[in-house]
Amino acid sequence: MKRHACLSLVVLLLLCFPPAFAQQEIILATTTSAQDTGLLDVIVPLFEKESGARVKVIAVGTGQALALAGRGEADVVLAHAPDAEKQYVADGTLVHRRLVMHNTFLLAGPAADPAQVKGTVKAIDAFRKIADARATFVSRGDESGTHKLEKKLWTQAGITPAGEWYLEAGQGMGQTLRIAGEKRAYVLADRATYLTFQKLTDLAVLLEGDPAFLNVYHVMEVNPEKFPKVNAQGGKAFADFLLSATVQDMLKTFGVDKFSEAVFQPDGGRTEEDVLRQQ
Repeated sequence: MKRHACLSLVVLLLLCFPPAFAQQEIILATTTSAQDTGLLDVIVPLFEKESGARVKVIAVGTGQALALAGRGEADVVLAHAPDAEKQYVADGTLVHRRLVMHNTFLLAGPAADPAQVKGTVKAIDAFRKIADARATFVSRGDESGTHKLEKKLWTQAGITPAGEWYLEAGQGMGQTLRIAGEKRAYVLADRATYLTFQKLTDLAVLLEGDPAFLNVYHVMEVNPEKFPKVNAQGGKAFADFLLSATVQDMLKTFGVDKFSEAVFQPDGGRTEEDVLRQQ
């Protein structure tokens, strides 16, 4: 009888006092592409319903998302700038870096293609043609994962972009695509956000398939040993959820209803090297 009474009390306490992380807000710092595509509009409510926790989403460029983590102002980060991420893991700011999904980048622009980049195989060759033609190019200019790749490609092409033809938006991916559409300009974009905004911009895909365009997303938790006040349990719970069968299965079909193709490929349990070998 006493045993049953104790069990009842335990159940009552669990119902009244959910896990510690659920009592605190979980702060997710993430890239704008995860927000602009509507992906988080699906994932976050699912997690909140399952866990009883509340998630505050801060969608900014990956550089800013990582900087928030670097100040202990987030609990978990979803980003797509591998080199920068590895630095934060190396210095102990972030832990448990795990691959969640991938898609690809592409070069979009006006169908008229004034720089004649269509048919070009390598992104750096396309960038050279754009610079030679002084064709308008809109950069995110926000230290996001997309911007970091863009800068890397300009460097590899041996070009320092500057002048009236090169515009820095300082905006997220969706708004940058809108500006490029208005300017009839070239723009580097992730495929998911491009598809989401395609009808609003009327920009054409002019180059894709370059191995350099692989776009991988990792989730990382902010290290509680470095920042004791972070919601470490909550950050881990959300990170684990992204790798759960629920989310990984959902990714297989996310976007199919709108674009006739999934805009992200699930990668739970895989490594970046695994993905590269299949490209």
